[in-house]
Amino acid sequence: MKQNLFLTVKDHSVSGEKFELIHNDELQMLETYPQPSTEKLPEYYQSEDYISHTDSKRNLFENAYHFIRSIALNKKLKLINAFNTSSKTLLDVGCGTGDFLLKAKENDWKVTGIEPNENARAITAEKIGPSAFDVEHLAKLEPSSFDVITLWHVLEHLPNLEMHVAVFERLLKEDGRLVIAVPNFNSYDAKYYNEFWAAYDVPRHLWHFSQKSIQILFSKVNMTVEKVRPMKFDSFYVSLLSEKYKNGKMNFFKAFVTGLRSNLKAKSSGEYSSLIYVLKKSN
Repeated sequence: MKQNLFLTVKDHSVSGEKFELIHNDELQMLETYPQPSTEKLPEYYQSEDYISHTDSKRNLFENAYHFIRSIALNKKLKLINAFNTSSKTLLDVGCGTGDFLLKAKENDWKVTGIEPNENARAITAEKIGPSAFDVEHLAKLEPSSFDVITLWHVLEHLPNLEMHVAVFERLLKEDGRLVIAVPNFNSYDAKYYNEFWAAYDVPRHLWHFSQKSIQILFSKVNMTVEKVRPMKFDSFYVSLLSEKYKNGKMNFFKAFVTGLRSNLKAKSSGEYSSLIYVLKKSN
């Protein structure tokens, strides 16, 4: 057992293995321990239930996921369209099957995607052409070449965290915006479900963020948080999965009540289940 043990959590999706969440006092966040090697990590994504790598709609849960995602796509587009940019260059890191890239391209954005999963990249190519690349492509991109860089529930998956943060700062234009959505372990639903909270999702989630940790992490590359926005649907989706992990079945009513309670409490605390951070380079 390591020092600063916060919680022991099971991988409910793939392996059934247990991992520790260690509190990083400097960055005010949690780290998954042990972290799988770069070579072994893809094995933990080999599941038909990993929806973001497929377009499957096999059951009520997956259909509900895609319905909610369609609403979320419109909100994401509205967010980036609000930025004052003329060239409209967008990099979406962890683009999955390309739905956000497609939405942005249809609205005159010049899009580039990064996606490590080969199957997901192939689905993206069918939608918008060869605009999505493997992670190694990040090193080939020109500095200061994007008006907006987005990571929708991706930062928590990236190994070499501080290195990647520096890369995103390098690729962003001086007046650009970095948009990051991540789960929030200080939310009510996280505390309610504790070790069964689905958004821990170990070991695919290597890092677990608080609002303070995002501020500290990006201050290291001279970036500041401009605004924080809630992702209110996430509390319901995460609570539904958490019910399954805790009780062996998806209890829609209990999940709805817990998700609603989490959002209501967050109205005063600001600690929603997931948060969107808009960051800019410091002057």
